[in-house]
Amino acid sequence: MGSVTVRTASGAPLRRSLGLRDLVVYGLLFIAPMAPVGIFGVLDAKSHGAVAAVYLAATAAMGLTAFSYAQMVRAVPQTGSVFAYARAGLGEAAGFTAGWMAMLDYLLIPAVAYLFSGIALHALVPGVSRWAWTVLAVLLTTALNLAGVRTAAVVGFAVLAMELAVLAVFVAAAVVQLARHGAVRPALSPLTGIGAGGHGGSSIGAVLGAVSVAVLSYLGFDAIASFVEEAVGASAAVARALAICLVLAGVLFVAQTYLAALLEPLTPAELAARPEAQGSAFYDTVEGSVGHWLHTLVAASKAIGAAFAALAGQAAAGRLLFAMGRQGRLPRQLALVDPDSGVPRRALLLAALVTLGAAGWAAARSNGLDQLTSVVDIGALTAFVLLHASVIGWYAVRNRSRDRLRHVLLPVVGIAVLVAVIWRASHAAQLAGALWLLVGLAVLWLQGAGPVAPGRPGGAVRRRR
Repeated sequence: MGSVTVRTASGAPLRRSLGLRDLVVYGLLFIAPMAPVGIFGVLDAKSHGAVAAVYLAATAAMGLTAFSYAQMVRAVPQTGSVFAYARAGLGEAAGFTAGWMAMLDYLLIPAVAYLFSGIALHALVPGVSRWAWTVLAVLLTTALNLAGVRTAAVVGFAVLAMELAVLAVFVAAAVVQLARHGAVRPALSPLTGIGAGGHGGSSIGAVLGAVSVAVLSYLGFDAIASFVEEAVGASAAVARALAICLVLAGVLFVAQTYLAALLEPLTPAELAARPEAQGSAFYDTVEGSVGHWLHTLVAASKAIGAAFAALAGQAAAGRLLFAMGRQGRLPRQLALVDPDSGVPRRALLLAALVTLGAAGWAAARSNGLDQLTSVVDIGALTAFVLLHASVIGWYAVRNRSRDRLRHVLLPVVGIAVLVAVIWRASHAAQLAGALWLLVGLAVLWLQGAGPVAPGRPGGAVRRRR
C-alpha cells in the first residue's frame, strides 16, 4: 500500500502539535455537543416522535463516511481532506471538484455558526446589535486561529468542557423531573414513535425522511482529517479521532433527544401542524418542565459554543484552501506557512474574510439565517460521495486491496445513503449546490484538469512503498 509525503510551497512544514484529545476536541467543537437543540422540533414532527431512533440511524449512516475517511487518511496522510483523497483515488478533476464542493461547506458552516452566535448573544444582551456580536465572534476566533493550532485547541477544550457541563446539567435536571413527575410521553416512544391519537408508532419511511435532516448535525466531524499533517501520530491518530468523535456525538445526540422527547408536551402531530413552534421546541420544553434558568443556561452555552464551532470550521477551511493552493488549484500564496505560528496564515485570513462577509450579510437581513442554512449541506454531502468513490478508486480499481467488503461494498452503501439524503434535501439547497458546482467546473475548465508539474512549487508528491 502506498503513502504520500508532500512539501509545502514555502518549504516550511505545518507544525505537529495536536494530540488525540485535541483532534477529538476540534471535531466535537465543529459539530457542537448540543447540535440537535435547533432542529429537535423538526425531527420530532417528521419522525412521528421517534427522534432518538433518527439519531441512531444517522449515526450509523455517518459511520460509513467515517470509515471511508479512516481508509483514505491512512493511504493519503495529507492536509486537504477530501481534496487530497479524491485527487489520489480518482484524479485531478475529481480532486478539485471534491475540494470545491467541500469549500462551500467549510466556508459557510462557520458563517452560519457566527450568525447564530450573534443572534443568541443579542437576545441575551439586547443593547449590542447582532451584527456587532457576529463581527466580534469572527475577530476573536480568527485571532486564536492565527496564534497557532495549539493555542486554539487549548481554548477550544475549555469551551467544549463548558458545553458538556451544561449538557450534563440538562440531563440531570431532566432525569430529576422525570423521577418526580413522570414522562409526558410513553417511555419507548422516542425509539418507536407515536401514531395518530398517541397510539401506534413511526414508520421506516418517516425515520429515514428525518435522517436526511439529522445527518446535518454531524457535518464537521470530518474536519479532523484536515489536521493530519499537524497531528502527533498522523493518520493513525486521525482515524482513531474520527471514530471517537462520531461515537461520542451519537451518544450525546441520542441521550438529549430521548430525554427531551419524554418531556415534550406537544405531540408530533401538533408540532407538524404548527411549524412556527418547531424551532423553539427544545427550549420551550426545557422552560416548561424545568424552568427559565435552564433555558437561559442552554441558550448562553449555544451562543458561546456556536462561535467556537466556527473557530474549528474556520481552521478546517484554512487547511483546505492551503492544500488546494499547494497543488496549484488556488493561488499558491495560500500555501505559505507562517514560520512563527506554524499555521497557513494567508489561507486562514481568506477563510475569515469570506465567512465574515457571508455572516455579516446575513446578519443584516431578517431572513439571512434561513437563506444561509439552505445551502451549507449540499457541498459536504457531495464531497462525501466523492470520498467513498475515492476508496473504491484507490484500493479496488488500482488493485491495492482484495478486501471487497471494506473497499467496495461499504463505500457503495455509503454513496447510496448520501445520494438519498441529497435527493431529500430542499430544492433551494439543491439549486445552490448545482450552481456552485457549475462555477467550480468552469474554474476547472479554465485551469485545465491536468496534473501539477512535479517541478513546480507545491507539486512535489513522492510515493513510498
